[in-house]
Amino acid sequence: MPLNASILLSVDFDSAEDYLIFAFHILFATSAVLVAGSVVVGISCTRSLRGQNRFIFMLNTSVSDTLTGFSVYYLGLFDVQEGYPSRNGTYYILPSFLGVNVLTFLFAQFDRYFAVCHPFLYDRYVARGVVIGTCAFCWIYTYSILTVQNMVPISKAAQINAFGVMTLQIIVLVKVLMTIKLYVIARSQLAREAPSAERDNKRESLRIIVFVVICFLALWGPSFVNIIVRQLTWKGLRFRNEATNLFATMSRMNALVTPAVYLWGSPALREAVWRTVWRRMCPCHRRVR
Repeated sequence: MPLNASILLSVDFDSAEDYLIFAFHILFATSAVLVAGSVVVGISCTRSLRGQNRFIFMLNTSVSDTLTGFSVYYLGLFDVQEGYPSRNGTYYILPSFLGVNVLTFLFAQFDRYFAVCHPFLYDRYVARGVVIGTCAFCWIYTYSILTVQNMVPISKAAQINAFGVMTLQIIVLVKVLMTIKLYVIARSQLAREAPSAERDNKRESLRIIVFVVICFLALWGPSFVNIIVRQLTWKGLRFRNEATNLFATMSRMNALVTPAVYLWGSPALREAVWRTVWRRMCPCHRRVR
């Protein structure tokens, strides 16, 4: 559906709740852009991080998280309803940033599994170019499917969308199983390794993956449950627009939580972000210089 020339705001401002919803989306969008964008700049400007495969995956997810943050300025502040039929929708272009994120993190889990469990094969075959190609595939695949979905009749597009939701649910199940297996295997293997920088990197990667998956399940879980209920019983919860959709808002919160976990779990990334972004933005630092 083409964008309306005069799009209404997402709320009517008839109650205090409307003001809170509107303010929340402004604060969330700004926070996601600043945090995820800082991670993008920090990794992009630090050669030592760009040379490590795990940070390439972090860079890719942080790019999609930054774009998700920007998308909230539209999805959260205006009267938008994605779906079939849609209202002032974006043909799922903006929500699909989350799909890129989910797919990228799935490949990142496989990457860490082979790095920890099969280090010799990993060092031989998984070069930096392979990881970059994998990240590019996540974008190409997601938006190729979306292009096809937007070119077919609405009835077929709805079927493709339903298939995409089912595929996403399968991916989530695979992510959970992979995380459990990776944690069990890596924990025992790392306990046998002698202390070294490589061992610390593996432990750091494992800690980040586990916490990101836990946050992902906590934020996406309610949305998945509601989708399943609606598919099976046609009941479930329905919302006026994207801004008032609590479950969609929770899933978009990953755009802020995921890069925050990256910063929490990686001292090297924190140092890079501080050096390239935060220190230059700090008024106190500028006065000292």
